[in-house]
Order: sequence, then structure tokens, then C-alpha cells
Amino acid sequence: MTTPHRFQGWIPAPRLAAAFAAMALIAAPVSAAAETQLAGAPADLAAAMAQGMTITMDQARVMRLPAHVATLVIGNPLIADATVQRGGIMVLTGKSVGSTNLIALDGRGEQLLTLQVRVRAQNDSVVQVYRGVDRETYSCSPTCERTIAVGDAKAFFETALGNSRSRDGAASAGTATPR
Repeated sequence: MTTPHRFQGWIPAPRLAAAFAAMALIAAPVSAAAETQLAGAPADLAAAMAQGMTITMDQARVMRLPAHVATLVIGNPLIADATVQRGGIMVLTGKSVGSTNLIALDGRGEQLLTLQVRVRAQNDSVVQVYRGVDRETYSCSPTCERTIAVGDAKAFFETALGNSRSRDGAASAGTATPR
């Protein structure tokens, strides 16, 4: 004869409250047509609300938010950037190493959720070269190219930033840039 299992632990109130709040915020489940589920399913959203999110600098993460989110507010837009797409899809991009917060508002300005966002350094394929006290950062995947990194020597940083802006402008205009 087996005995029924009884819950013999406790769930900290903030985590329990966050889990219930997240469940209440999800307006519609992920469609059955989607082959892969987006981050941000009820369990993922509850975990993000309770523990925060960690993303890698210069990378994006997609998460499903409640469908009625109208505005995203980032505490420090130099650290992360976020946009909300139709259907409650959020694209969160790490811009520089650090920590900030994200607040989601509905159309009336009511706060729906808040979460901590941590951006970590991109450690793989990044090489830093020191020339005396001046630093230069290169992204080496598979060949080494200048990259923009806070803390690099001013001339190196400005050159890398200029190259990035030039490529961005060319991509936006649909033209090729010389290398």
C-alpha cells in the first residue's frame, strides 16, 4: 500500500506571489502552431520576475509578455534595450555590462510587471590587447575585427564606433560598405 505524498515544504511569499501574478498576467497561451516555445511561458516569466534575467552583451533574447503590454521602460538604456512587438513579444538586447530594471506598462500606464536585468560580458571569442595603458577589444569569430567596448582607448573606440555606424547606415540604406 502506498501512502499519498504530502507537501512538506514552504514557498517563500515573494516567489509565490510572483508566480501567481505571472499566471494572472498571461492573456493567452503560446499557440499550438508554434514549434518551439518562446521564453516567457508562465513558468519562465514567473522565474524571471522572481530572480531576474541575465543576458549576454550584444545578444538578444525573446520573451513572451502579457498581450496587453503597451510600453516597456528600461532603467538604464545604456545597459539594455527592449521593444515590445505585437502579441506581447519582447525583444531584450544587452548593450553593455551592468544591471538595470525593466518595467512593463499597459495602455493606461498601469504597471504590469517589473524585473531585474543583468547583462554579462561576452567572454567567448573576445580578445583584449593592451598597448601600455591603452586597451583595444576585438571580436574574433572567426577573424578578429574591432568591436565597441567601454574602456577602450579613445581613438580605438571612436574608430570602431565610426565603423559600426557606417555599416549600420549602409545596412539601413541597403547599400554595401567597403571594408
